Amino acid sequence: MNKQLIKKIASNIDKLKSMTYSAFTSLVLKIIGIVFILNSLLHYAILIVPLDLDIQLQNNLINSVVDEGTLPLVGIGFVLVGYFIESLNNKQSNKKSIFNLELPTYILASLLGLIFLLIIPVHLNNQNTIKVAALERIEQGAVQGAEQIKQFLTQVDTLSKNPDLLNDQIVNLRSILEARQIEGKPLEAQQLETLQQQYQQLTSLRELAKNPEEYKQRTTELKQQLETQLNQNREKAENQAKKQYTTQNLNVGFKSLMLAIAYNIIGWMGLRSTINNFKKP
Repeated sequence: MNKQLIKKIASNIDKLKSMTYSAFTSLVLKIIGIVFILNSLLHYAILIVPLDLDIQLQNNLINSVVDEGTLPLVGIGFVLVGYFIESLNNKQSNKKSIFNLELPTYILASLLGLIFLLIIPVHLNNQNTIKVAALERIEQGAVQGAEQIKQFLTQVDTLSKNPDLLNDQIVNLRSILEARQIEGKPLEAQQLETLQQQYQQLTSLRELAKNPEEYKQRTTELKQQLETQLNQNREKAENQAKKQYTTQNLNVGFKSLMLAIAYNIIGWMGLRSTINNFKKP
């Protein structure tokens, strides 16, 4: 009889220890989860403080929110696992927790799921606006480049038709290069190299001006070369802008969709389970 009593007491002690360890584990998990959640929400609040955001700032905000979107998810996971362990412990002890954060956690998960779902169309619209603006800047740059080419060729043509003006510029450059200074200031290496190139170009132009046919051919070739280079640069910039637009859409859009699915599954399933428990007598 004494042996049975001793075994029963030992069994009760083991159960008590197990319940104590379970309660401690549950508490630790919930604390870690709450810290994760509060830290993430505080960071989001700080990011959203400047409400007058332009498109680029909105884009940066969305990127930051999506990149850190897994932190609240991890926090919610810790909290729910903590409550799961607590529920197992409560079944053994027939006790119920007075202060329960399960329902607010499910509600928060559902709200975050909705937010990440709404982020997708907002991000796509912002990225499209950024892409259109980038393409417009590229087109404006191409127009300015074409105008600069036209002005350059006009200047070259003017110089070729005015030998005296062309000779004066060549003589002026030659004196500067020989003195290696301009307006009393010594030339730097970069300045010297640029002036030497200009001197060679003007000298070549003077020689070409003596042969109108060759001059016309070389001018046409130069124009075609400059226009081809301009078109290539424009096409490269446009392709880069479109590629960046596609990459950003896929990256942020896919991440936001995955986060929305995860949060909504947790939130909706948790809310449905909670509602069903309330309906039970």
